[in-house]
Amino acid sequence: MHNKNSAMMFIVLLGVVSCFSDMTHEAATSIKGAYLLILGASASTIGFISGVGELLGYGLRYLFGRLVDKTHNYWSFMILGYAVDVFAVPALALVHRDGWIAACVLLVIERIGKAIKKPAKNTILSFAATQEGVGKSFAIQEALDQLGAFIGPLLLYVVMLYKHGDEYETYNTAFAFLLLPAICTIAFLLFAKSRFPNPEAFEPEAKEAKKNSFVGKKSFYLYLAGISCFAFGFVDFPLVTMHLAKSKLFDESTLPLLYSGAMLVDAVAALFFGWLFDKLQTRALVISTAISAFFAVFAFGMTSQTMIMLGVALWGVGMGAQESIMKAAVATLTSKEHRASSYGAFEFLFGLAWFLGSWALGAIYDYSLSIFIIISVAAQLLALPCYLLSSHYQKTEA
Repeated sequence: MHNKNSAMMFIVLLGVVSCFSDMTHEAATSIKGAYLLILGASASTIGFISGVGELLGYGLRYLFGRLVDKTHNYWSFMILGYAVDVFAVPALALVHRDGWIAACVLLVIERIGKAIKKPAKNTILSFAATQEGVGKSFAIQEALDQLGAFIGPLLLYVVMLYKHGDEYETYNTAFAFLLLPAICTIAFLLFAKSRFPNPEAFEPEAKEAKKNSFVGKKSFYLYLAGISCFAFGFVDFPLVTMHLAKSKLFDESTLPLLYSGAMLVDAVAALFFGWLFDKLQTRALVISTAISAFFAVFAFGMTSQTMIMLGVALWGVGMGAQESIMKAAVATLTSKEHRASSYGAFEFLFGLAWFLGSWALGAIYDYSLSIFIIISVAAQLLALPCYLLSSHYQKTEA
């Protein structure tokens, strides 16, 4: 049996893996749209491929979650998923000058890699989290994750700043540079596997007597309804930057700084609400959602730069909660034996609702900004009674 010190070491090691992984693909996210344009893709093609990538990246997670539960090959799925995820990014440097189709295929493959690894990763992290507190554990993971998301684009900016040549060559050099954090990702992952080959041992089997499969559990279904409402109203950040660029409220050169600021808020919020979750459980989720639900009022409904930055900060709070305590809650609602399937269902429904919500709210934005704001806020607030009812049924099902 592992002790608490080794559990924390394992959690931090997985966080370092996530840090290098995010350095790789978040850096790519900051330039991939421009790169596809240079290769000859149209704006509509870029939007379509992005949507397909996200849909597959989330939609396949339930399938791979079921496979993980059946095989218990946690490390195999993680290593395969991470390898596909991080090496598809530097492979973009090999694409020909007019090879936008090949680039689009690689970007979709990268999202499929995330679908392969995520259920297994969240599951083995939840095992270790039983020793340290699920809220704190997922919060540490998210904070290190966001550190990579912050550093990656910054390093890429420096590489591109000092690279001389045409645009195609500059972008190729940038993607080739991302091979370094990709290699570090796999190296730390293999090191973690060598140190902790059986992470399921972190969670005592005795706890299984108190839990059943999520099938038929009202608490889990109500929780899924809640996170779906939240995701539907929680629009993706590109819609925020599009609004600010369109309204000329911020200079376009400052928009990346707003995103960086949101990522920093995300990391801090994840740590705070992770700590709060271990004390208050579902009530921490209610508090974080009640705070972040109103980001659209400030980010879209105000013209003051200060109020808009407040809206961006509230968006960051929502992201921090999404990546930490929303995942932590799944571990408290489901059994160890069916954990990967539970995470797969969670990720699938969250991604589907976020995709549909961003699509619908994007169309509503063109029709009426006021209606857009109302629906965004209302959808997120609808999550609150679902969370509270889930908590109630969880106590009766215990």
